[in-house]
Amino acid sequence: MVVRIRLSRFGCKNKPFYRVMAANSRSPRDGKHLEILGYYNPLPGQDGGKRMGLNFERVKYWLSVGAQPSEPVQRILFRAGLLPPPPMVAMGRKGGPRDMHPVDPMTGRFLNVEKPATAN
Repeated sequence: MVVRIRLSRFGCKNKPFYRVMAANSRSPRDGKHLEILGYYNPLPGQDGGKRMGLNFERVKYWLSVGAQPSEPVQRILFRAGLLPPPPMVAMGRKGGPRDMHPVDPMTGRFLNVEKPATAN
C-alpha cells in the first residue's frame, strides 16, 4: 500500500478549504483517509495571509515511514520548513515560476530571510 500525503477539498463553491491528510494512493481525493494531518486555507484572511496548520510530529512520522507528498503538499511542507525546496523543473509551466519564499506556518506571512553582506 502506497501512502500519499495530499489535500482533500472541503468548503463551498468558490471558497475552497483543504485538509492535509495521509491516504492510500488508490483512494479518491475526498474519500477514505488514514489520518488528518492539518489544514490549508488558500483564501487570504483579514490580515491578508493564507492560513495553514500542521501536526508536525505526525507529518514527520508519515514521511519517515515512506509516505510521498503530492506537489501542492510538498510546497506547503517546504514553506513550513519540513522539506527541502522542490526541484526547479516547473519554471516553464503555465503561471510562471514557483513561489519559493518560506512562509511562517502560523501566520501565513513570508519570512524575511536576510541576505549576507558582501564585502566589495
